[in-house]
Amino acid sequence: MKRVVSLIPSATEIVAALGCGDRLVGRSHECDFPPEVARLPVCTGARIDTGAHSAAIDSEVRALLQSALAVYDIDLHRLRALKPDLIVTQSQCDVCAVSLADVESALADWQGVDRPALVSLAPGCLGDVWRDIGRVAAALGVPDRGAQLVGTLQEDLHRLAAATSPGKDRPRVACIEWTEPLMLAGNWVPELVRLAGGEPVGVVEAGHSPYFDSTTLFEAAPDLLVFMPCGFGLERTEREARRLLGQPGWQALDAVRQGRVYVTDGNQFFNRPGPRLRESAQILAEIIRGDSMRQRSPGWRPLIIESGAVTAA
Repeated sequence: MKRVVSLIPSATEIVAALGCGDRLVGRSHECDFPPEVARLPVCTGARIDTGAHSAAIDSEVRALLQSALAVYDIDLHRLRALKPDLIVTQSQCDVCAVSLADVESALADWQGVDRPALVSLAPGCLGDVWRDIGRVAAALGVPDRGAQLVGTLQEDLHRLAAATSPGKDRPRVACIEWTEPLMLAGNWVPELVRLAGGEPVGVVEAGHSPYFDSTTLFEAAPDLLVFMPCGFGLERTEREARRLLGQPGWQALDAVRQGRVYVTDGNQFFNRPGPRLRESAQILAEIIRGDSMRQRSPGWRPLIIESGAVTAA
């Protein structure tokens, strides 16, 4: 049975969803789902203050990248001690997790039969996520499980989309992936918005999340604002949302004045391209449909404005 080290949370979730969680022997510092992976040795660490607010994090990341330094460290000694047969990493974003180049550099002098196989994920849209699940399943020797998992996820999303309104009155949704500087969520998120019954604002096709000017967003006048900062849980997202909405211009938006602003756990859901994108789409559907949904999923809540101040509901 292959020994697996996952260096990205989405891959850890994919391995577990394939029924191969018992093969995991190591993880990244960000891997925390399913909960039992917390027992695994940690093989990476961040060089930045991940507890800082978004503007400070952005500044630290830019400084490291400009100095040609990695944002994350790899514990090569521990990685070797774990003797993995397979390492799963990513090449989609050097800011979000350990990069493929960093892993390849760490393995440069790891020669011979003990050198682990390497699978690197690089999803840019839902189709890529499905293919990555298949690639991980194949590397684990369980391709049939991969096909079954993808089929189930696609069927569930198809049912969700079938329940949405096909009319012209689909609300325009601005999904905010970072607040300072402002970024709108790209990649697979626009697809999720459409599946959930909305139309994404500012991002038309799959691709990296773009920086966005607030004035341009004000002119677009979205019907809903959904905050989903990468790496932030629900409480931190609330703080970042309040910080942004307190700046000039934001409270004049109809979405803000009408109380159609929502915060989500972007760390656990939207920014992990794995099986829980299904739950992410469900969250968006509940937000977009409002009271028509009987049950509210965990991982999101509305914000309300009282006496000119933005507070959590």
